[in-house]
Amino acid sequence: MGNILTKIIDEKEIEVARLKETGLKGEALQVTRPSLVEQLRTAASMSVIAEIKRASPSKGEINLDVNPVEQALTYERNGATAISVLTDEKFFKGRIEDLQQVSQHVAIPRLCKDFMVDEIQIDRAYESGATVILLIVAALSQERLQALYTYAKQKGLDVLTEVHDEEELERALAIDAEIIGINNRNLKTFEVDLAVTERLASRLDSNRHLIISESGIKTVADVERVKKAGARGILVGETLMQAADLPETLKQFQLTL
Repeated sequence: MGNILTKIIDEKEIEVARLKETGLKGEALQVTRPSLVEQLRTAASMSVIAEIKRASPSKGEINLDVNPVEQALTYERNGATAISVLTDEKFFKGRIEDLQQVSQHVAIPRLCKDFMVDEIQIDRAYESGATVILLIVAALSQERLQALYTYAKQKGLDVLTEVHDEEELERALAIDAEIIGINNRNLKTFEVDLAVTERLASRLDSNRHLIISESGIKTVADVERVKKAGARGILVGETLMQAADLPETLKQFQLTL
């Protein structure tokens, strides 16, 4: 793993230790929990997983003052398939409370976007209303990847399994991952290239695997490009967080499949 990813994972280990000391409430929010898999499989247009993202290590501050509920409701009203909520505090300025608040106001699937290394993080995500969690192949050993994937599925959560290269893709396939997120951003260098989606998607069976293209989606032409490669969905954060006309941008990205 590269420098920034290593730093983030080191921080997550500290966070996990703290969580285990303080413990969780043990009470899950009473919210609807729709299936992202089902929605992706039946969608007639490009599914947009719209992200609430205050900041990132590569871009710095994006929108620190965003109201997560208002942003999520705008996403939902304008056709987003799911809401991604960044909950990492140190590097992305997110909060688990953002996910809790969003989960109580929207009916569509919610992705807890964080760097999962332990089951207690999955428990916390579930309690906070998540219906989907993210597992980053580059951040986990194969044994931990399999264990966390199985644990999340047993809780009834969908899993977005994120890969960036051929080796990581093979590891995702080895655990029989259904939703495969192809990250066009290299988490080690932060370089972005949509060709990553084209290259890796060509190795997948689009009837069996649900392909989500992540990072670097800025224009309708970008959406066209990843759609042609086989993506059924896109995960978009920065572009939507900074859009001059958010409803229009979101609608334009929902291309007919």
